[in-house]
Amino acid sequence: MDYFKYLRMDKFPHIWCPGCGDGIVLKAILRSVEEMGWSKDAVAMVSGIGCSSRTPGYVDFNTLHTTHGRALAFATGLKMTRPKLNVIVVTGDGDATAIGGNHLIHAARRNINLTVLVYNNNIYGMTGGQASPTTFTGDFATTAPYGALENPFDIANLVVAAGASYVARSTVYHANFLGKLIMQAMQKQGFSLVEVMAPCPTAYGKINKKGTPSQMITDQKKLAVRVEKAKNMTAEELQGKIVIGKLVDREMPEFVNNYERVIAQAQRR
Repeated sequence: MDYFKYLRMDKFPHIWCPGCGDGIVLKAILRSVEEMGWSKDAVAMVSGIGCSSRTPGYVDFNTLHTTHGRALAFATGLKMTRPKLNVIVVTGDGDATAIGGNHLIHAARRNINLTVLVYNNNIYGMTGGQASPTTFTGDFATTAPYGALENPFDIANLVVAAGASYVARSTVYHANFLGKLIMQAMQKQGFSLVEVMAPCPTAYGKINKKGTPSQMITDQKKLAVRVEKAKNMTAEELQGKIVIGKLVDREMPEFVNNYERVIAQAQRR
């Protein structure tokens, strides 16, 4: 496919570090948009602040680069006023689950028709390498020089519990599989989220001695377990593993449809 037709080439070279997984996610998004047959004018991409949130700057869609943690708030307003737009939200683990955590929970609860991609690199990569809500207990960060004390969020299962229609997880190593999950999320009516494990070799890998950038990505192959296999494994066997695949896919009422129905009822009265 012709990826260049979707890119703003005047914005390149990009800011992502060598070995960052964000470029792999971008390519998977573009493949999925192509397969969906969406025109560029029919797509809106919304982001907050962070490495992942630079993605809209590189694509020739309708784009919003918004304030820290507020991507889902802006995307909700956009979807309600322009319901025919295919709205994609790109955000990071810090952006989505720290300052934006409340928006994430309630967007999933409302089941508003958005496709959300959370690039999870277990760190605040752009703003100084601080610990994020997904930094593993004991791992180091600039704000955790003696190791993180808190338990990390399980983003995907948090969103399942909050009420999303579709939730999945992949790694950037499994690039083709990631693309399939993103396309399924785009096809789903309701709140759809794909958590993408995308290693940060610069802010996270170095301080935690995770090896070279390529090693961090290939290590994902060793750690990944398909959800079908994980169902038959014990908690001890799953310790340190990355469960990938479709976690939930269910039919539920969608928020914008419900909202428009209420408006129609009020107008009839």
